[in-house]
Amino acid sequence: MRLLGKQEIEDIAKGSTLLGAGGGGDPHIGMLMAIQAVEEYGPIQLLTVDEVPDDAFVVSSAGFGAPTIFVEKPFGGLETKHAMTVLEQHMGKEVFATFPIEAGGANSMLPLVTAAQLGLPVVDVDGMGRAFPLLQLTSFYLDGLTATPMVLADEQANTTLIDTVDTPWAERIARSVTIQLGGAAGCAVYPMTGKNLKESGILNVLTYAEEIGRAARLAKEANVDPVQEVLKVANGFELFRGKVVDVDRRTDDGWAKGAVKIEGLFGYQGQQMELRVQNENMLAKVDNRLVCVTPDLISVIDAETGVAITTEGVRYGMRVVVVGIPCHPKWRTAKGLEISGPDYFGYDVAYTPVEELMKGRDLK
Repeated sequence: MRLLGKQEIEDIAKGSTLLGAGGGGDPHIGMLMAIQAVEEYGPIQLLTVDEVPDDAFVVSSAGFGAPTIFVEKPFGGLETKHAMTVLEQHMGKEVFATFPIEAGGANSMLPLVTAAQLGLPVVDVDGMGRAFPLLQLTSFYLDGLTATPMVLADEQANTTLIDTVDTPWAERIARSVTIQLGGAAGCAVYPMTGKNLKESGILNVLTYAEEIGRAARLAKEANVDPVQEVLKVANGFELFRGKVVDVDRRTDDGWAKGAVKIEGLFGYQGQQMELRVQNENMLAKVDNRLVCVTPDLISVIDAETGVAITTEGVRYGMRVVVVGIPCHPKWRTAKGLEISGPDYFGYDVAYTPVEELMKGRDLK
């Protein structure tokens, strides 16, 4: 167990934004909420999974909806607390700890807020090792665990309890409810035992995010390229450098969807990258040549600051570096690729690991 203070929270927020592949919500708002919670309630306990009893009742807390909506309708601060309280009452069990469902932007911060408000520890684990746009895209689902019972709550303290036959049905119903709540809500989801969490979770994800965020911060302080320092920690690859020249973004069926075009600069002059988006960056091509695709991570980084940019934050004229990071091995299994690979999202390309796509690449 260790305590998380302001600096740790800032580093985790920055690192999680990179791991979020553009998704997971606005990290700045989430970070401010978490820091305010620490100032009000004190430091947050971070546990390893080994510190969680096998019979403990643990529940993930997260934001649910389209990231574009969270820009205009930010969290009031109590949504996940309301959701967790209602789920506790429904199940008749006291929550031992909470944890992030994904590593991404605000969704790595909201469990810290919930933990501080309810006096709970946070477990250093998640269900994706990145961010994904669907409830069933978790390592928990791969192992047969269900997302329900789950509770959605909005800033008015309206709550909806959902209990479904399987997680894909939970995704459909939760998405519809969230649209009625204005397109964004807090949720308490994937209730399970400590034993389930140890067996199915992706371990040490918050510590990993913190290491990435720290590397970017120290690089800036030392006046060295933060992108390269981050890639060393994340074992990632530089895919492209350029200027954003077109952003096609819309909110559709509860998701942020669209495409981004980037004109090459430096060694990439004369080339163009296209990113395809569904909450997260899902596919990257350079001059129609695949360079990275889901479930590997595609993140857009500000070329000057080294800070990752969410899909809703990308703007025309930005100078960016696009990077690719290998996903967790669980997503490269046959079952993992079945629900997270390009076919699942309707992309007519075969999955090839980013490290293979990068072999023998020459810059112009």
